[in-house]
Amino acid sequence: MAKKLEKENITLKTEEVKKVTKEEAKPKKKVYFVKKVDGRWQVILREGKKIIKYFDTKVEAEEFANKTAQNQNGTVLVHASKGKNKGRFQ
Repeated sequence: MAKKLEKENITLKTEEVKKVTKEEAKPKKKVYFVKKVDGRWQVILREGKKIIKYFDTKVEAEEFANKTAQNQNGTVLVHASKGKNKGRFQ
């Protein structure tokens, strides 16, 4: 007794199939910038348009950014006081 198997034509709508790219699969790391603007130091997110917090000294701003980045699994990028990037990632 031989059984015949028939192939079924299965069609999927494009809405049902979602391809996941490598970028979508990995969560993005948050990057916190510490930079001096108008005599005050500010902490800001890379994609953000709002300043998270202002500080009078660079040390205070770096401490806050490092603590926040550690809690959010992010990194900190510190700019020199003249606006040039020091190139330091933590």
